Amino acid sequence: MVSKKTKGRQKILMKKIEKKDDLFATFSKRRAGIYKKSGELNAECGVDVGIIVSSPTGKPFSFFHPTDDAIIARFQNPDMQLSEITRLIAANARNNVNYLNSRLEEFDTIKDVVTAQTRFYDKMTETRESGWWESIEQLNADEVTKFETWLKTVVSIMNNCLNQLEIGASSSAPNYF
Repeated sequence: MVSKKTKGRQKILMKKIEKKDDLFATFSKRRAGIYKKSGELNAECGVDVGIIVSSPTGKPFSFFHPTDDAIIARFQNPDMQLSEITRLIAANARNNVNYLNSRLEEFDTIKDVVTAQTRFYDKMTETRESGWWESIEQLNADEVTKFETWLKTVVSIMNNCLNQLEIGASSSAPNYF
């Protein structure tokens, strides 16, 4: 049997961290983890969540979803119905979170597309080094179409830069993307 090169995942003994820098770093990481888990709990189970923690330096931190008023009112009296205003504010907060989550998913999708395009362009650069005609002959129809689109984009960007230089805007940095 081959022995392991590393110790792997091991149980960490729970005790107070004495070194201040390590304590602050661990607190920040753990706090972020608790916020993330509470957000997941809210998203998966539809529950209201409220967390209040105090840092080692005494600074308070809180996480409430949907709002602090709704959480505190529910904590003080679990059977009490929330007021109309509090329910509307909570609903608005939930809608905002859902909207932001959908935007985040869109940005993740865009990031994936850009990453794929970057890989493609990197591949194009590698094949370009072997010689122009050799690299063109290695492309399939879809890759030729993508390369043509990329070339059109580059030409458009270069024309925009040229127009800006002709207008006299060369002193300001052009926004390409």
